[in-house]
Amino acid sequence: MTDNMLPVKSVLTLATARKIMAAAETEARQHNWPVVIAVVDDGGNLICIDRLDNAQFGSVEIAIRKAKAAVAFKRPTKAWEDALTGGRQGVLGLPGVVPSEGGVPLTWQGKIIGAIGVSGVKSSEDGQIALAGAKMLE
Repeated sequence: MTDNMLPVKSVLTLATARKIMAAAETEARQHNWPVVIAVVDDGGNLICIDRLDNAQFGSVEIAIRKAKAAVAFKRPTKAWEDALTGGRQGVLGLPGVVPSEGGVPLTWQGKIIGAIGVSGVKSSEDGQIALAGAKMLE
C-alpha cells in the first residue's frame, strides 16, 4: 500500500472550536446579546456549547440544530430561511433543515470541517454572531 491511497483530512479540534466559540462570544457580548453558541464537527457531533448568562434554555437545542443543519447541507441556514421567505414552503418538510439564520459551516483550506450554530436573539443577529466565529478560521 502506498501513502497516497488515503486522503489527508483536516479535523476540527477542541482547541480550535474554543477559539471559534470565543470569537462568537466576543461578538455577542459586544451587543449584550444573551445567546447559546454550539460548535460541531464535520459529522454534526457536538464539540462544545456555551449558554451565555440570561440566554433562554430553549435556544440550547436550536443552536445545536442550526450547527448540524449547516454542516449537513454544506450551507448557511440563512439559505433555507431565504427559501422559505421566498415562498418555498417545501423546505419545511426536509429532514434536518432549520430555516433560520445562525448556522454557518466552518471551512479550512476549502473544506468544511464543522459548523457553528447560534440562537437566542433575532435570526440576523444570530447569524452575525455565527459569522464572527467562523471568520476566526480566515
